[in-house]
Amino acid sequence: MKPGGEVKKTTIKVITLGCSKNLVDSEKIMAQLPADRFQLMFEGQQSADIVIINTCGFINDAKEESIDTILGVLEARKRGTVREVLVTGCLSQRYKEELMQEIPEVDAWFGVHGPDDLFAYLKANYVANDPQRLLSTPNHYAYLKIAEGCDRTCSFCAIPMIRGAYRSLPVGLLVEETRMLAAKGVKEINLVAQDLSHYGIDISRKPLLGQLLQSLCSINGIEWIRLHYAYPHNFPDDVIQLMAAEPKICKYLDIPLQHINDSILLSMRRGHDRDGTIRFLERLRERVPGIALRTTLMVGYPGETEEMFDELMAFVRRIRFDRLGVFKYSPEENTRAYSLGDPVKSSVKKERAGAIMSLQSEISNGINLSRIGQRLKVIIDREESSFFAGRTEYDSPEIDNEVIIEKAPHLKPGQFTMATITNATEFDLHARAK
Repeated sequence: MKPGGEVKKTTIKVITLGCSKNLVDSEKIMAQLPADRFQLMFEGQQSADIVIINTCGFINDAKEESIDTILGVLEARKRGTVREVLVTGCLSQRYKEELMQEIPEVDAWFGVHGPDDLFAYLKANYVANDPQRLLSTPNHYAYLKIAEGCDRTCSFCAIPMIRGAYRSLPVGLLVEETRMLAAKGVKEINLVAQDLSHYGIDISRKPLLGQLLQSLCSINGIEWIRLHYAYPHNFPDDVIQLMAAEPKICKYLDIPLQHINDSILLSMRRGHDRDGTIRFLERLRERVPGIALRTTLMVGYPGETEEMFDELMAFVRRIRFDRLGVFKYSPEENTRAYSLGDPVKSSVKKERAGAIMSLQSEISNGINLSRIGQRLKVIIDREESSFFAGRTEYDSPEIDNEVIIEKAPHLKPGQFTMATITNATEFDLHARAK
């Protein structure tokens, strides 16, 4: 107790690893921590009574980062700057028993199916479906998680066994959450789920993504709505129509494809093939002129030959994705592909990933150079010492290109402005705002 009878609050810090869906989970946890008992500590603040680590367990690199973070916080506890270490999220959901044996210094382990147990440990109550969020992003943009889990059976992916079956959040709840975010000053909403294309089917046996988007577009203050992690098979046609007609919906689609070779896709259990994928992408570009397509590819999947990789490279040259990322395959226990082993050498995976990213650099450079002279709407994300950094509707936060804008006294973070593109590099545009 502090002098004067005031009760000293317990300081608590939440560290989030992995994807933006994890970030939303952490923001909801932080929003419901009782303010009369807990004081939140943020990035840059080293000490805290309690540290909660929200982990990722998707692929080897993510698992290693999670383990390294846990061990780093435990070292801080040895130095006396941390009292308790709590671990939640995908890694602890998937490997809880093993981790309890290997890292017994952690005070408690929790999974992903609702933070009830975590809050019970903290002697607090967690209210499911409470839309409150404590944003850890800049105030002008936020992620909106519209569903949990996944019903796909991709052979390489452990998400269904970690997160469970697909569960859509009700449209009304998501609208309420978005209104609340808009009231806080959020102007850009980035929709995330393991599979946007499937949204609503578990509720009404038909896709409801179009209905949700129409409702979100009606909310005052929201100017950009961006779609992440769509599945190419059975993508809702009404959403394509909306993207073409509704100015609030960014002409941007993040649609992880993984590969293009039919044999690999069949082994991956993706449910789409080469020809159907190409037709879908061409139809998107025809019906939504100017759309920016982002994809994620996987190299080194068991059985991937040089010829199959060459086919993937040719596909990237043909489609010319605006944005692209690459994963190197890692075998995941209890997935269908695990029995196939890991026959492609690590050095070959690294070489193939590098080759694709080198090709994508050339493609991105060409696309960016074509923007010179265009006047584009840009949202300002941050101010640096000699410039502002922002994004067009064709770029998602954190992962895509930035627009580097000359300093001007009328600009500030969170503001939209029109900017003329004056120069371009592989992954950045340079601009002047007027």
